Amino acid sequence: MRKTTTMALISLTCMAALAACEGPASETPDPIDPPDPPVATDDGLDLPATPYNYAEIDLPQHFQGPLAQDQDNTPLANPITNDGATLGRVLFYDTTLSKNGAVACASCHQQKDAFADTTRLSLGFEGGETGRNSMSVEGARYYRNGRFFWDERAATLEDQVLGPIQDPVEMGLTLEELVANVSAKSYYPALFEKAFGDPAITSDRISRALAQFVRSIVSYRSRFDEGIEAAGGNIAADFPNFTPEENAGKALFLGPAGGCAACHLDDGPPHPPPRRNNAFFFIAIPTNNGLDATTDIDDNGLGEITGNPEDNGRFKSSSLRNVALTAPYMHDGRFETLAEVVEHYNSGVKPHPNLDPRLRVQGSTEPRKLNLTPEQKASLVAFLKTLTDEELLVDPMYADPFEKASP
Repeated sequence: MRKTTTMALISLTCMAALAACEGPASETPDPIDPPDPPVATDDGLDLPATPYNYAEIDLPQHFQGPLAQDQDNTPLANPITNDGATLGRVLFYDTTLSKNGAVACASCHQQKDAFADTTRLSLGFEGGETGRNSMSVEGARYYRNGRFFWDERAATLEDQVLGPIQDPVEMGLTLEELVANVSAKSYYPALFEKAFGDPAITSDRISRALAQFVRSIVSYRSRFDEGIEAAGGNIAADFPNFTPEENAGKALFLGPAGGCAACHLDDGPPHPPPRRNNAFFFIAIPTNNGLDATTDIDDNGLGEITGNPEDNGRFKSSSLRNVALTAPYMHDGRFETLAEVVEHYNSGVKPHPNLDPRLRVQGSTEPRKLNLTPEQKASLVAFLKTLTDEELLVDPMYADPFEKASP
């Protein structure tokens, strides 16, 4: 169990050591500010005295154009602030947010797995299985319509972050219990005051802080990002840091032979759509990708929310960034490897009545077959692996603040 304390302890050892070493000098050098010491508590919470820079991350150029910025779903009423995201980080990792203290948000969205869960179905606070695979929350800020969950039942990220907390399988709290649990921890009043101007703890503020932290989780340091910068923003050029196989896979991804970019980088219907951006790899709308042939199944995704038969089998998709780390794939985790996913689009798409038009033979209701060679399929997988951001997996600003770093 974690212990609590009423105030953070800030070490003054470095300052004392500097004073002891002072001696007479003919001239006084300009003072050098020591680095900010950590703010530590005997509860195990370890935060820097100066918050990490969540609000103004130095993103590369292909994240900054007007089309890319148009993807940002951050509401004017809840911009990312350094103190707000810091509070959100603590909440994200705190098992206080579950009924028996067994799980946190981070239990199903692990940093080492690009904020996804590598089990097919995640386990809730009492060991029960969730209904779907846990989607990565990386890049949530750049899903343009701002709706969340596989079936898009949450209208905003602020709504979404409270959903698992209230789910009877996942975390099992009411909002009243959530506020009571958070209020019982001595480290929260100061964090809420920094984030919102006073120490009041409410479910709305918990929601806003969690959403700020999640929106700050952006993957932008992959080999793909290095390559497109080196190519002057020209995504179609051969990237100098890619192998021939990776460049071949990129060409397949972008071109008509693979057709992947038509969904993962372009806008939604009408078809063919315009290019939306070269950064986020989100499908702009929930789609039916032919996993099943009929609507006579247990999970019809968006159709179960809207009641519209034309929405049956349509699901939101996560970004392809870090996709090599987020297996298993699809809402039900049915595919274990990227090779299986590529083969699905190559030869396994089913003739569902709501199948996305981009996956049909033009002018027909039949699914399109790509007829890729083994070498082409391997090159697509090789390209997808270039989207892995190794730095994100160990970046301390997104790490568990209850785990002190090794000396």
